[in-house]
Amino acid sequence: MSTAAKTAAKTAATAVRRDARERDEAMTSDSTSDTSAASRDGERVEGTRRRLQSPERLVALSDGVFAIILTLLVLEIAVPPNLSHDSLGQVLEELRPTAVAWVISFLITGMYWVSHRDLFARVRVVNRDLVWLNLLFLLPASLIPFAASLLGEYPDEAKALQIYGVVMIAVAIMRLVMFRYVVRRPALLFADEVGEHRAIGFALGAIPIVVYGIAMVVAEVRPSVSVFLFFSVPLLYFLAVTLLRERKETRDEAEEFS
Repeated sequence: MSTAAKTAAKTAATAVRRDARERDEAMTSDSTSDTSAASRDGERVEGTRRRLQSPERLVALSDGVFAIILTLLVLEIAVPPNLSHDSLGQVLEELRPTAVAWVISFLITGMYWVSHRDLFARVRVVNRDLVWLNLLFLLPASLIPFAASLLGEYPDEAKALQIYGVVMIAVAIMRLVMFRYVVRRPALLFADEVGEHRAIGFALGAIPIVVYGIAMVVAEVRPSVSVFLFFSVPLLYFLAVTLLRERKETRDEAEEFS
């Protein structure tokens, strides 16, 4: 074989090897790109999942709703302008039922905000079900100003007292349902600490339902007693937690509730 032919053969072999190497490098580059893209997609999906599981927005929404409820309650109390001394006294007397309804509703709303705060202080992540349960809890809670206005306008009407009781029972039931859902799912919690205290939590959630029911029953014959029973609910809640904290047997468990 001539020298020229040998040179041409070597050149062709070198070109074939170069082409093969370039193809291998291109395939490796494509594979690396695919892996990097998959990794970026995985990180993006994981980041979205973490944001969706964060309880921060759910708690912020709930706090905002409770703040609006408390604000709307006080707006029901309005004194007409340009009153004489005598007419002022009359108006204040007329405002007494509205003021009583405001105090009762403010304390009950505060009680449910406290229980919501206590529960979500232990929640590490939320899921779809808990998001919707929280919305269903806020649904009857947002009706508290309406129920309070009825109670203020018609304090001696059994129907107004019973509507007030229905709203409060709905809030209490949804609070109890949400509490039960959370404590039965330790994966949602920072630790399974609520599970140890679920009996106290259920009792604190169930007692108001019983009192609301009694208040609705007696509304037909003793409206004033019915109003007092509604007023007693937040007081009983606070007293129960205080007494449980004083007892040695339940002190540790009761410290988990405000």
